[in-house]
Amino acid sequence: MKNRQFLALALTLGTSGWALAAPALLTPAELSPLLQNPEVRVIDIRTPKEFASNHIPGSVNAPYGQWRGPATNPGELPDHDKLVALVQSLGLTPKTHAVVVSHGKDATDFGAMARVYWTLKSLGLTELSIVNGGLKAWEDAKLPFSKVAIQVAPSTYAPTFDATWLSTRQDIQQNLKLSNAVLVDSRPDAFYQGKTQAPAAKMAGTLPGAVQLDFNQWFVPKTSLFVDVDKAKAIAAHIQVPEGQSAVAFCNTGHWAATDWFGMSEVAGIPNVKLYAGSMVDWTQQPDTPQLQNAPGRGEQLLRSTKQWWERKFN
Repeated sequence: MKNRQFLALALTLGTSGWALAAPALLTPAELSPLLQNPEVRVIDIRTPKEFASNHIPGSVNAPYGQWRGPATNPGELPDHDKLVALVQSLGLTPKTHAVVVSHGKDATDFGAMARVYWTLKSLGLTELSIVNGGLKAWEDAKLPFSKVAIQVAPSTYAPTFDATWLSTRQDIQQNLKLSNAVLVDSRPDAFYQGKTQAPAAKMAGTLPGAVQLDFNQWFVPKTSLFVDVDKAKAIAAHIQVPEGQSAVAFCNTGHWAATDWFGMSEVAGIPNVKLYAGSMVDWTQQPDTPQLQNAPGRGEQLLRSTKQWWERKFN
């Protein structure tokens, strides 16, 4: 109902300047008529080569890597000045309805859209959506593509970063000390149980006391389509957050966790949901031995570290 109301009013009001709360998820059919509105900006986060081959008409390209940190920990936020320059190059302002889209090829790809959505929200944009199913759903709906690269006028919008939805290593340390947050591990079983780890992580395991909410649960089986609101609320209900506490989603580099954050916060409507952007790579890179649960024994961990070093050096 919310999506239909938004679509009908958007078409009626056109470019009159009236603002409505955009739905977090848009189907291709709902997005298509909105493309005529100059305040709607579709942000395609694929590579420049992929964007040039075909894209939603009128969209602009901002590859996912521009929204991420260095190779040592992609979950870190880029320098704030770089994010501001990126936002301005896309012509974004507080009035823009930014619509994020990627391939839509699988559940992991959705995490890229969710991470960019989270970043834009933290930079002050309030009208935000993700194309549910991405470009795969757009193609399945038999909607037109374009190869024309449009030029947009840069904006002068200079946002500050709102840390309301961000958790840092220091925040997690305080959460563990005070027991005042539910830590939500968004990774599949093998990571949560300490049987494997991300290449940039120093150790395997999970945060102490963390509960698991595998990001794959948010999708209609055998598709990359995010579930509807009722199903999202049922999934989110598995995480019991005591009143006055926060839920903090984390994974390896803040990618899969962005999906958990999006599902809990933006679709299910749970308040006080945060994203530990650096996640387990950041947590395990601290100078002192980090607190971990489900960590393998010292011998097994040494063997894994040696294997990772060998693969990085010779592969």
